[in-house]
Amino acid sequence: MSALAYEARGPASALAMDRWRRRSQLIRRLRVVLPAIIAVIVVTLAGLVTYNSLTGAPAAPEEADAPIRLVNPRFMGRDAQGRSFVITANSAVRDEDDFQRVELDRPAMVLDGEGLSPMRLSAQSGVFHEGDGLLRLQGDVSLNDQDASFDTGSAVFDTSTGVLEGEGLITGSGPLGEIRAKSYGVYDNGQRMVFKGGVSGSITQNAPR
Repeated sequence: MSALAYEARGPASALAMDRWRRRSQLIRRLRVVLPAIIAVIVVTLAGLVTYNSLTGAPAAPEEADAPIRLVNPRFMGRDAQGRSFVITANSAVRDEDDFQRVELDRPAMVLDGEGLSPMRLSAQSGVFHEGDGLLRLQGDVSLNDQDASFDTGSAVFDTSTGVLEGEGLITGSGPLGEIRAKSYGVYDNGQRMVFKGGVSGSITQNAPR
């Protein structure tokens, strides 16, 4: 019985030893492979961090130095005669060198909006300087009030004095009829409009005398 038992235990013991050897070999391989995989991952991560640092560095100064953009800005105040004015635009960008200088996209202004005959100005672009109070308009400038409507290429409105002036062709109609000139000015609270340079036009029959 003892011999048979020994022989029965012999093959099982040999199989267990074979399994143990394979397991030991696998463990030895893992001890080599796993550190290598970890090293590759560390090197890859370090490379990605370095790449992102190098490629992302130039973007930071640009974002820091980007001009200040205002969306739907509003500038309000009163001129020397106490008339209120409101300047609006689709968007505005402050000058990096002169913080008080604001470049306007599609600006519009309403002067004396609380009065009986408010004046409205609009243009494609403009510049408003908060320091000296000058609003400079360029491109398809439109001037309208209760009695007149004019189109011109440029205009300068002084928000402190309420004076509006412009150099360049102006055409439109007023209480006296059609008019055309090379320059113009609006003074005395909008009561006096002066045209200069090649003035021409036509007087309507029902114009006031």
